[in-house]
Amino acid sequence: MERIHFRITPMTNKFCLVAFIALFTVSLSVHAESKLNVVTTTEDLAAIAREVGGDHITVDSIAKGYQDPHFVEAKPSFILKLQKANLLILVGRDLEIGWLPPLIQQSRNSKVQVGADGYLDASLQARILEIPQGQITRAEGDVHPLGNPHYWLDPENGKIIAREIFDRLARFRPDDRPYFESRLNDFLNRLNDAEKRWVAMMAPYKGTKMVTYHRSFPNFAERFGLDIVGYVEPKPGIPPTPQHTLDLINQMKKANVKLVLVEPYFDLKTPNSIGRATGAEVLVMPPSVGGVKEASDYFKLFDYDLNLLINAIKKIREN
Repeated sequence: MERIHFRITPMTNKFCLVAFIALFTVSLSVHAESKLNVVTTTEDLAAIAREVGGDHITVDSIAKGYQDPHFVEAKPSFILKLQKANLLILVGRDLEIGWLPPLIQQSRNSKVQVGADGYLDASLQARILEIPQGQITRAEGDVHPLGNPHYWLDPENGKIIAREIFDRLARFRPDDRPYFESRLNDFLNRLNDAEKRWVAMMAPYKGTKMVTYHRSFPNFAERFGLDIVGYVEPKPGIPPTPQHTLDLINQMKKANVKLVLVEPYFDLKTPNSIGRATGAEVLVMPPSVGGVKEASDYFKLFDYDLNLLINAIKKIREN
């Protein structure tokens, strides 16, 4: 049988190169299209989702860390995000009750409707504080009947959130389960080490009394041994009144409270007046990733807040 010989010419090489590039480009395109599209309500959840999902997911947060997550102005762009989402992760405990439900409904995306696999309430396994007992009325302010929704400020709950996200991602992509599990375990190990370091950092300041503007920090305070004795708001979501402010000033003087924490999205007028009347340090401290540029991920949020807090307490003690 006569052998057929192929002659490799420059044109052949060029054709092979073009074919390879085309194949590689298609491969990258397919890989990009195969990424799960995750939308979160806050940057805290987005940060944890990135830790677990890595480059197998895309993550976009609706609220920014410098915004009050209770009151987010709905925008058409948020509906577009939800229309494209495979998975929606929310804080839950009614934190987003004032703005998220209509966005979900208007997205008409069956994947992220309540009860669907693409709808993940990250609070369901978390340790929730301040669950009210008895009948709740509007006179109590914006009380969350399902408990305090700022649970992510306890690293132990951060671990629980990560496991919940892992379970849901693995359900969507069983073939990627080993990848997600490896990233989950790495995150948990690093968070365990960081939490030990943070608790040790705060040990000398255990029992420090403080006032906060809103009820953003009970989980944080419990984890790190701090004592919140009052709030600038008379009731959650209710602006401070002159009488409540006067009562709070007297309470702080009596208990020798020298620290007031304020979330970045609240007005400083009343906290500053309280500080002048009591000699207390007024500290603007973000409760969320992205609240300041230095708090760019879940670990850096705690690093930033704890260092800010420690420096303030040291200053108070020196005076």
